[in-house]
Amino acid sequence: MPARIPASILVSVVPLSLPPRAARVRPVAETAGVGLAGLGVYGAVGHLGFLPYPALQLAVLATGTGIFALRRRLPGAVLLVLAALTGLVPAVGPVTAAAAYSVARRMARPRLRARLLAGAGLLLVVCATAAGPRLGPGSAAYGLALGLALAPTAVIVPGLIGTAQGQQGRLLRALRERGDAAERARRLADSEARIHERSRIAAEMHDLVGHRLSLVSLHAGGLELALEQAAPELREEAVLVRRTTRDAMRELRQALGVLGPLGRDTGPDALTDATGTRADIEALVAQSRDGGIAVRLDWTGPDLDARPAPVRRAVHRVVREALTNVHRYAPDAHVGVTVVHDDALVRVTVRNGARPGPPATAEEPGTGRGLTGLRERVELLGGTFGAAALPAGGFRVDAAVPAEPAAGPDPRRTNDPNGPDPHRTDDANGPDPYHANDPAGPDPAAAPGADRRRTAEALTLGFGLAALSALMVVGIAFVYAAQPSGRSGPAPLPRVGMTYGEVAALGVQDNGAVRAAATGHEPPRPAGTAGCVYPFNGATERHPGGLLIARYCFDAAQRLIAIDRFDVPSVRDATPWEIP
Repeated sequence: MPARIPASILVSVVPLSLPPRAARVRPVAETAGVGLAGLGVYGAVGHLGFLPYPALQLAVLATGTGIFALRRRLPGAVLLVLAALTGLVPAVGPVTAAAAYSVARRMARPRLRARLLAGAGLLLVVCATAAGPRLGPGSAAYGLALGLALAPTAVIVPGLIGTAQGQQGRLLRALRERGDAAERARRLADSEARIHERSRIAAEMHDLVGHRLSLVSLHAGGLELALEQAAPELREEAVLVRRTTRDAMRELRQALGVLGPLGRDTGPDALTDATGTRADIEALVAQSRDGGIAVRLDWTGPDLDARPAPVRRAVHRVVREALTNVHRYAPDAHVGVTVVHDDALVRVTVRNGARPGPPATAEEPGTGRGLTGLRERVELLGGTFGAAALPAGGFRVDAAVPAEPAAGPDPRRTNDPNGPDPHRTDDANGPDPYHANDPAGPDPAAAPGADRRRTAEALTLGFGLAALSALMVVGIAFVYAAQPSGRSGPAPLPRVGMTYGEVAALGVQDNGAVRAAATGHEPPRPAGTAGCVYPFNGATERHPGGLLIARYCFDAAQRLIAIDRFDVPSVRDATPWEIP
């Protein structure tokens, strides 16, 4: 990258930057948002009872949130550190997800981005596996499961979303730059066409005015010789006229400059007294007919030989350029050339119909500058010009030139019968963006609806982060809920020496019905008994003719001292018809 940035680039970048206050507030808001998302995961996991060492996890979460603020300066390092912290403390997951999205969106190199995301995900899994026995679910296997559950939601999915968003933004910027470049190229081509035509006009003015001034100088010289004998006192006046004419010629050349071959018409295109007259137009039509074009000329009104040379020259140029385009693009079409001349206006219309076959392909495609030059020439005379394709096929060129151009023609007139030209860049159709102060064009951020788009994008990202946080909580809960409880096989049975609380924890509870059934049928209680429990579930069994009852006797210290089982006879169930 060069050390110095061109001024044009600086001018184009400044309008796209955020205002100073928004530039300061936005990073703080983003950091606070991801910190709140991490606190949400921290609170949800703690509410479910899966939060060991809560103070340590809260401190790590605060550290990760602070590191997140450095993601623009050290994107790769920040993402890797946050991934490692997420493996140790799952509540940092939302912070890591936001960092993965931001880093992937801004990173343009695909291989480096893929390696960074893969490395961050692998580092998260390794750290979660290593921290499982101490800070995690309880074993390395369950730590690995926790890391595999967090890696997609905290690194992979946000990184892929950021990659897609970044590629879309870069593609839009590239398309916008290509469009701007194409627009600048078109404007430069139009400007070149105008300069070319103005050079021709300047050459014509040089020839016409120079010719007239040369005649004035010649006649002044003859008058000087004649007055030398007839009226010597007037000879000095003739000398003054000749010298003034000579000075005017020199100043004219200095003003117009030496235009060279671009500014002078030579050969058959040279300006003559017959240029633009009816005979000249008929000659152009005849040349087209000799070339195989079916051309018809309709002339209404007197000849143009009495009109100013710029008017005749414009008529000649319009007809010649239109017929040249017909030769190039529609050689099989019928062409109509119409010239209407009255006291105020000279209207020239060249119209060709559609070709009977497919459109012709020009061997040398035109640049499109000819029509632009014609427009410039006609409008400099105060006229109007229009060129457009016809709905039924074909093309039409129409020019209206004042018969006597004003001294100061307005090149921005908009009374074109065909409407304003969409390719115009002067004030006739509005301000010229090519000459605007901002070379980068309008600011996209200042366009209508930009604030709504930014708000919608922020809301979308917020909802996405909330959804990822919820998925993280679900994954953490599943892993912690699936961890072993430390007890395998069937539940242990009560044994002598246990306390009453331990026996009750095994499901041994006193049952009033069983106690009533055992009354009067139980064996004597052991010595030192303070009370007995007669459970039902799992201890009382029914068999034909009686019940097998279990009795758990406790001493005064609530210690189990005896477990007795004895039979109690049962009453035979009578059928309904045997009941009196």
